[in-house]
Amino acid sequence: MINMKMSILALAIVCAAAIPVSAGDFDGSKPLLCSVISITECTPDGGCGGMTLQNAGLPQFLRVDFQARSVTAAGPGDGTPPSAIERMERVDGKLILQGAEDGFEGVRDGVGWTTAISEETGRAILTASGEEVAFVVFGACMPL
Repeated sequence: MINMKMSILALAIVCAAAIPVSAGDFDGSKPLLCSVISITECTPDGGCGGMTLQNAGLPQFLRVDFQARSVTAAGPGDGTPPSAIERMERVDGKLILQGAEDGFEGVRDGVGWTTAISEETGRAILTASGEEVAFVVFGACMPL
């Protein structure tokens, strides 16, 4: 009996995961929960390499609130203030978000960032560039 219940539960989860997501889910009309999948850091000497969330100072999950025009850590926060979405535009099936961050006070670590979220799949790519460094972050989003 327990195996039957587990099989039904597993089937329900698989079927729910197979339901296609509507393009309207990623057009800026609903808040999103995004997960970071991988991070690459590049420097002017041509060196690029993967890095961890901890080294990058990024949380695993981000909440994108289009009404508040902000991106925040989802879950227990570390006290980092929200990142403001300064520009938002839909281009060729992607929702493009842009902003800038000053970083730590007294340190020249500010970056400009752009995120492209596929309106079809929710896959996301964030690029951030500063002085002598650039980051590429791959992720995926789902509507909240």
